[in-house]
Amino acid sequence: MPTGFDFQPRTRVIFGVGALDRIGEVASALGTQALLVTDPGIVAAGHLDRARRALNASGVNVAIFDAVKENPTTREVDQCVEAARATIRPQLIIGLGGGSSMDTAKGCNFLLTNGGRMRDYWGVGKANKPMLPLIAVPTTAGTGSECQSFALIADEKTHQKMACGDPKAAPSVAILDPLLTLTQPRSVAACTGIDAFAHAVETAVTKKRNELSWLYSREAFRLTISNLEHVLQRPDNLESRAAMQLGAAYAGTAIENSMLGAAHSAANPLTAHFGIIHGQAVGMMLPHVVRFNAQQPESAAIYAQLARSADLAAGSARAEQAVEALIAEIHSLLRVAQMPPSLSALNITRLELAKLAAEAAGQWTAQFNPRPITASDFETIYAAAL
Repeated sequence: MPTGFDFQPRTRVIFGVGALDRIGEVASALGTQALLVTDPGIVAAGHLDRARRALNASGVNVAIFDAVKENPTTREVDQCVEAARATIRPQLIIGLGGGSSMDTAKGCNFLLTNGGRMRDYWGVGKANKPMLPLIAVPTTAGTGSECQSFALIADEKTHQKMACGDPKAAPSVAILDPLLTLTQPRSVAACTGIDAFAHAVETAVTKKRNELSWLYSREAFRLTISNLEHVLQRPDNLESRAAMQLGAAYAGTAIENSMLGAAHSAANPLTAHFGIIHGQAVGMMLPHVVRFNAQQPESAAIYAQLARSADLAAGSARAEQAVEALIAEIHSLLRVAQMPPSLSALNITRLELAKLAAEAAGQWTAQFNPRPITASDFETIYAAAL
């Protein structure tokens, strides 16, 4: 019996080479006063100027906040809000950049429209007032934030990541232009690409998975596993760049409909305490979480389907063989991405595992992992990655 779902798409998706040139016509239909949120790297790459020209040509006045940092905190969101109030009364917000820019834009939207602090929106559906239209323009192929209603913001003091979600926070429009991803440094393409691939794998098995999310997970898996290595080896391959960007957006849609699991729960404390880049942390934990979840037959069967669909295992292979083939492929992708092979390579010791495990067990996404998971289980998983 297929699993039921309630699908309400909230985001219009515009995809194609040169799609950024349409931002003026799209934005002008939503308002004439825009706050554009981005980071210094996007400014240096020239993407801000291109977007601003298109916006101005369509009669949209633009205020810029270009101080977004990786893994944005409540401080960056507060600064963005202050900049908006000091320069413009926005009728819409534009997030231009990677997941950090889009998350900061969403966080700013919460506070501009509903007041309070980011902590007030930790959880789901806590915004009581309407929010401004948001246009999300990803310049990476990773988080899929352009197709999600969640902002991931870290508390400035505790470094704990807060998932703040509300249907009203979902972007009104996502503009996917593969040309924007050509300027990514290889390390960024690697980390964001591994993150997108991990999203496809995790969303396929969560407790909230359903027939619709499975369609997006499966297609995201196909696109990312077939193109990530090509992007890293031939960075000017626009066809592979486009496939990765679309795969990341599909994976983001899968997250919106099925959530994530233990690999992300285990990754967040690594980022908070050791500054490990998110995609790197997720990638390092993913094969060990897959092996843990595969002890549950239903999850093993899904992982096996993914492996067979990518010809990692023969159609006649037993589930456990197909799962091992998937795990081996994950390790192979991590090597191609030139990521550290273990936690010990990052100077993390066994003495720190208990603290990390306790925090991982308290992460929101842990509750959606298909196999129930405790702090003790997380400690075992960290030890396997050590």
